[in-house]
Amino acid sequence: MRVPLSVRDFLHRAEHVYGDRIGLVDEPDQPAVSWGALSYRELARRARSFGAALAALGIAPGERVAIAAHNSARWIAALYGTCMAGRVLVPINFRLHAHEVEYIVRHSGARVLLVDPELAESLATIEVAHRFVFGAGSDPELFDRQDRPVEIELDEDQLATLNYTSGTTARPKGVMLTHRNLWINATTFGWHTGISDRDAFLHVVPTFHCNGWGMPFSLAAMGAKQVVLRRASGVEILRRIDEHGITMLGGAPAVANAILDAAVGWDGPIPGTGTTRMLVAGAPPPTRTIERIETELGWEMIQLYGLTETSPLITMNRRRAEYDALDPAARAVRLSRAGAPVLGARVTVDEHGEVIARANVVMKGYWDDDDASDAAIVEGWFHTGDGGIVDDEGYVTISDRKKDVIITGGENVSSIEVEDCLNSHEAIAEVAVIGVPDDKWGETVKALVVLRPGLQATEAELIAHCRDRLAHYKCPTTVELRTELARTATGKLQKFVLRAPYWVGHTRQVS
Repeated sequence: MRVPLSVRDFLHRAEHVYGDRIGLVDEPDQPAVSWGALSYRELARRARSFGAALAALGIAPGERVAIAAHNSARWIAALYGTCMAGRVLVPINFRLHAHEVEYIVRHSGARVLLVDPELAESLATIEVAHRFVFGAGSDPELFDRQDRPVEIELDEDQLATLNYTSGTTARPKGVMLTHRNLWINATTFGWHTGISDRDAFLHVVPTFHCNGWGMPFSLAAMGAKQVVLRRASGVEILRRIDEHGITMLGGAPAVANAILDAAVGWDGPIPGTGTTRMLVAGAPPPTRTIERIETELGWEMIQLYGLTETSPLITMNRRRAEYDALDPAARAVRLSRAGAPVLGARVTVDEHGEVIARANVVMKGYWDDDDASDAAIVEGWFHTGDGGIVDDEGYVTISDRKKDVIITGGENVSSIEVEDCLNSHEAIAEVAVIGVPDDKWGETVKALVVLRPGLQATEAELIAHCRDRLAHYKCPTTVELRTELARTATGKLQKFVLRAPYWVGHTRQVS
């Protein structure tokens, strides 16, 4: 017997095995009316209602539904409801500028756009067939219908989500993730992290990030309680852990550092000591941060590596029995590696030093971009764009980034996109955008600029030029004026030469 794998399985199990258990706790402090605490039975009802709403709108199976919103229970219900109904969810980074959101909506062909109340005004001009602002006004039509959707047969190779990611091009590419991709990512995640019905998970990672890393599916399958956090701050994370008995959360290294800073002034025992594990991804965490998570918080740190194109999990580094005899500093060194391939993944390095992977979680391809798909997946191997090594124990260490991508606070920034923006300024003759080390964000965006003869521009003016046109996290935090930029004999920018002075004393060219 062969039963297609579909993400419908996860909430189905939660409803039938853990139906009366609290499954999802909404963010209390948000512009929409909070849903409060929902049982898995009620969450499944609202997800089905959303599927019925899409059908009533004439959204056919396979059509796209875009969402630009902060973390909320409605976001997670829409994720479940869209995929279970055979439609395709298009998660959009809520930090993007309106014209960037508009591009994704248009490129994906989405006919529905779901919007956070905080973004309703800024996204009001985007043309789309159906627009809904999350809240009490749209709940009756979307999440509180009495009719049920017609349950269609799902194929495991059909698209479940279309996730846009910044990379080597000025425009983001749509990553096609299938039901099979998401099902295997979710079950692999659950296996390796040991998720059980005794867990309570805090959604710190923005859910637009590869569907919250797939955790809404993993957690529902095992009946774990999910708690939504709208905005990440160290103090609030500690407070929620204390209030809800959180045993697991995820975040970028910048989030870990914010928690560590907040813990210094925390009154009383640190919440979660001895019971909480933190999944860290988005960039390699500093060894000192890893050590402090263990010694100052008393938490277990688990490092992950992956990309949107891999659903995202392909390696994991978790404390092994062999590390128990080591002191925290030595143990942190072992845990600083990106990790060993997870079950079902093969990860190695090609002759150019690029990390490549082969797994069932690798995307179907890029939406409407066969050339990019063919360049990324070659002879059955996905090319990550990251440089690294695989040591004698089979563990991967990421040492450099082959793509022109800067990861700041866990967010991908295309240096090409920022360069395009700066080049639109009349005073700029040449520009190179690079990532440089930053204590808070891991990396930050720096622009190296050559001005046109006779024209002037200040650092503040160029930064403001970008902030008027791009999501603010993409904008340079510093601009350095130069007389020339390092190039090859053929005129190509040598970014590794430009980056090198800023990374002196660092063991790798990423952070």
